[in-house]
Amino acid sequence: MWPVIAAFLYFYWLMVKITFYYIPFSTNAAFLQIKQTEVQSLPEYIYLFYAHVYSSIFVLLFGFLQFFSFKSPLGTKIHRISGYQYVVLLLIFAAPSGIYMGWHANGGAGSKLSFILLGLLWWSCTAVAMLRIKQRRFAAHRNWMIRSFALSFSAVTLRLWKVGIVYFFHLPPLDVYQIIAWLGWVPNLIIAEIIIYNQQKK
Repeated sequence: MWPVIAAFLYFYWLMVKITFYYIPFSTNAAFLQIKQTEVQSLPEYIYLFYAHVYSSIFVLLFGFLQFFSFKSPLGTKIHRISGYQYVVLLLIFAAPSGIYMGWHANGGAGSKLSFILLGLLWWSCTAVAMLRIKQRRFAAHRNWMIRSFALSFSAVTLRLWKVGIVYFFHLPPLDVYQIIAWLGWVPNLIIAEIIIYNQQKK
């Protein structure tokens, strides 16, 4: 368990450092430098972009906390509060803004389709997880949360794939983006299904 925690904290810190690029609010920071067409022509783009960046960093943390077994009353309370924050931030801010950004993604129709589909699945898996816990169907709730967090973690895996592909294959930036648009989340979801399947066999 500790190696998993250490690995997550390392990657989470890398994501926090990326988030710092967007503090304070700016219309041309980091990634936005290549999105100036959208920034200039779509007034809502910049606000939805920042809604996605600022909410997603907390979604990643709160989602990770959901997979620890808390035995004490305080631990149970922390689990519920962090779960509530995860669901609210994701359903209201992170996923909807991600779907909007997917519509304006670089890389053509394939990349747009990937990011829109990712956002829709992310929102849907989380909504179903919330519904299942309200129904007190705990095993089903956990399974849908595994799927939801696998998609949340695409923020990390997308960047890992990008580094690996650039380092080993030296592809043009647009080609890399088109590839990682799918590699960032599809393998995550496959792994999530394998985990769920193995748990159900026990």
